[in-house]
Amino acid sequence: MNESTLTKPRPKFVEVLLADQHSIPLSIALHLVPGALIVAVYAFVAAPLVRAIDYPPFLAWAIALAVVLFPLLLGLAWLGKQVTGRYCLRGGALKYLDRPVPRGKVTALIVFCLLWMTVLSLSLLPVDNFLYDHAFSWITYEGTGDSATSYLNGYSQQKLLTTLLICGPFTGWFLPLIEEYYFRGFLLPRLARLRGWAPFFNVFFFSVYHFWAPWTVLSKLVFLYPGVHLAWKKRDIRISIGMHPGSALLMTVVGVIAVAMGRTSL
Repeated sequence: MNESTLTKPRPKFVEVLLADQHSIPLSIALHLVPGALIVAVYAFVAAPLVRAIDYPPFLAWAIALAVVLFPLLLGLAWLGKQVTGRYCLRGGALKYLDRPVPRGKVTALIVFCLLWMTVLSLSLLPVDNFLYDHAFSWITYEGTGDSATSYLNGYSQQKLLTTLLICGPFTGWFLPLIEEYYFRGFLLPRLARLRGWAPFFNVFFFSVYHFWAPWTVLSKLVFLYPGVHLAWKKRDIRISIGMHPGSALLMTVVGVIAVAMGRTSL
């Protein structure tokens, strides 16, 4: 560790962010502000750009997520520098990275959570559709609808395949991974004051953070909670990473295969 890092006073806001615990109002803000920024980038930058080239709105949301989440990852690395003297994630701002769970056990937990999330997310689509139709149909983002793939439907096979191939590495892995680092590696460990309610708090506000799909908050609570609870209980972020980015990767691969085989409406 760089000795100057230990002796040089850190800005007050850095001390607040790196504290062992965040206040409840601060934690709520840190959960929700990235989502608000994503919606803003989508509305004012990404959507007009993608509309101009006549590609699916899914591409616009991928751009908006990337514009917000990649700088967020750099911010976490910068906070790590305030601790270690170098830009890093491990040993800095993030916790739950020490891999305390044996490899065989963590693999079994990941498989369980991955299956839980994949099966439940698909099974709860009718609930999402019902909530959209009866409570959120006034939301008018392009591509919004009572379907999990409304952001993609109605475009040619070529445009769908191009969109998925461009977005796939990001929406299918890197962006969910950044979300796990931020929400489970940075925010969740700093909710110790809530004790057993910490995972629920984290999952609830992570679900609300998806301002672009508020009708999915209930289903997200159900299919995300086990993985987040286990990551919190075992202090091992690999569990929630295997569940969330793992499920996103699986769905992306299935989507690309389906479109390549001629399914132009997912």
